[in-house]
Amino acid sequence: MSDTSPSPVSVKPVSLSRFLIEEQRSKGQINADLRLLIEVVARACKRISIAVGKGALGGVLGSAGTENVQGETQKKLDVLSNEILLEANEWGGHLAALASEEMDDPHPIPNRYPKGEYLLVFDPLDGSSNIDVNISVGTIFSVLRCPEGVTEPDEQAFLQRGTRQVAAGYAVYGSSTVLVLTLGDGVHAFTLDREQGGFVLTQSNLTIPEDTGEFAINMSNIRHWEPPMRRYIDELLAGKTGPRGRDFNMRWVASMVADVHRILTRGGIFIYPRDLKDPSKPGKLRLMYEANPMAFVVEQAGGAATTGRARILDVKPEKLHQRVPVFLGSRNEVERATRYHTEADAS
Repeated sequence: MSDTSPSPVSVKPVSLSRFLIEEQRSKGQINADLRLLIEVVARACKRISIAVGKGALGGVLGSAGTENVQGETQKKLDVLSNEILLEANEWGGHLAALASEEMDDPHPIPNRYPKGEYLLVFDPLDGSSNIDVNISVGTIFSVLRCPEGVTEPDEQAFLQRGTRQVAAGYAVYGSSTVLVLTLGDGVHAFTLDREQGGFVLTQSNLTIPEDTGEFAINMSNIRHWEPPMRRYIDELLAGKTGPRGRDFNMRWVASMVADVHRILTRGGIFIYPRDLKDPSKPGKLRLMYEANPMAFVVEQAGGAATTGRARILDVKPEKLHQRVPVFLGSRNEVERATRYHTEADAS
């Protein structure tokens, strides 16, 4: 089997604003507030891209000397990116509240500003441990509707299944800055035109191949994996002489946005499984900030996303910073890895 996948459909470049207006007019897919929300998030991502691009020249590298709610050391760019997204979104009247991976609790909209019907959830700088070595990082976001009748959203208002998302996406800050977006009707990519200062539609209706010859996983944790996880990877590593009868390549950036963007572009499977290194944690990645938005994007591109045992988008959140295992990407590989886990549980 060839590992090359069809190139996404090329489209006539149009601005993000025009794309959103046409979605609103022709399909009724979004309303004016959601359009504004996405445009504001895109502008914030542009500002973050500029800060990332300056690197040491902007004095933004290194540790901020603080920890987030997960006990992880925050980078200066973590803090800056979080502030950029908060400042950009709290005054426009399109949000009821925000929640960030970098903050303990939801961020209310200040009383001096009007409130809207949406909730914004985001990881301001995914993969920030890579920033000091100039490897791609990104921003992940998810949009939910505020529950009916809730005027002062608390944590409970955010605890909605991923199937309730009305939009999601990510920006990856690499050799170019690309914003990937789904409104629940396919997946589209916009590239930042640095001279013009705006995002331009460059790929439409991206599709993840059902089969793949690439996998992304942190192999250093193999000794901590569950037996079905080791079975799956052992089969891939066995290559042509093993039960799969062909060779697989491993790619691992350790920046989820970069790994998922590669999979969205050419196929693959990304796995961050449950392991026994810390039995108290069911997984590494956050359901609300990482797993749900990426699962929405991947499913809209024809891929699959599970916890290894169940569809990610069907998981009912129990807390804002909940962690889950993540298996996502090319459908046939995700389904095989998931089947190994469910069969092991049933035996």
